[in-house]
Amino acid sequence: MAKTRSESGSLVRKGLGFAAAGAGLALLLYTGVAAAQPAPADGAEANRALVARSFDAWRDGTGSPYDLLAEDASWTIMGHSRAARTYSGKEDFLREVIRPFNARMRTRLIPTVRRLYAEGDTVIAFFDASGTALDGETYSNSYAWFLEMKDGRIVRAHAFFDSIVFDDFWTRVTPAG
Repeated sequence: MAKTRSESGSLVRKGLGFAAAGAGLALLLYTGVAAAQPAPADGAEANRALVARSFDAWRDGTGSPYDLLAEDASWTIMGHSRAARTYSGKEDFLREVIRPFNARMRTRLIPTVRRLYAEGDTVIAFFDASGTALDGETYSNSYAWFLEMKDGRIVRAHAFFDSIVFDDFWTRVTPAG
């Protein structure tokens, strides 16, 4: 059966369309864009893994997320607790909050991570932590930390927790030493 000019032209255009689509798919497969290969770890995943390891170290008593703090990091405790404010620099935060907190504890605070989320340069740690205070009472709180990372260091943090539980502990227990 003879084809008319419009039918032939239509077939040619369809043929070119399929060829272009096939060439595009081949290019995607060749460059790996459409290939079923795992993508390399991106910055968000690398940051999430780094924070996860720091929480594992904290749980195991061999380190903590505070080890990731840049010297000039800012740490903001949100809300209205007795410790709520922005701390300028790692040493300011450790001196004013972490060391006095630990001096009120009989046993170290041990975290249990519920979930770590990462997007871009931010990691969100949602976790519980508990330990025994010097007065024998259990301190237990839930936390959400928003950690901004740069070059493997925490450069800015915003921390949320139950300020009623924290303030009760902070005022009830006198630091040792």
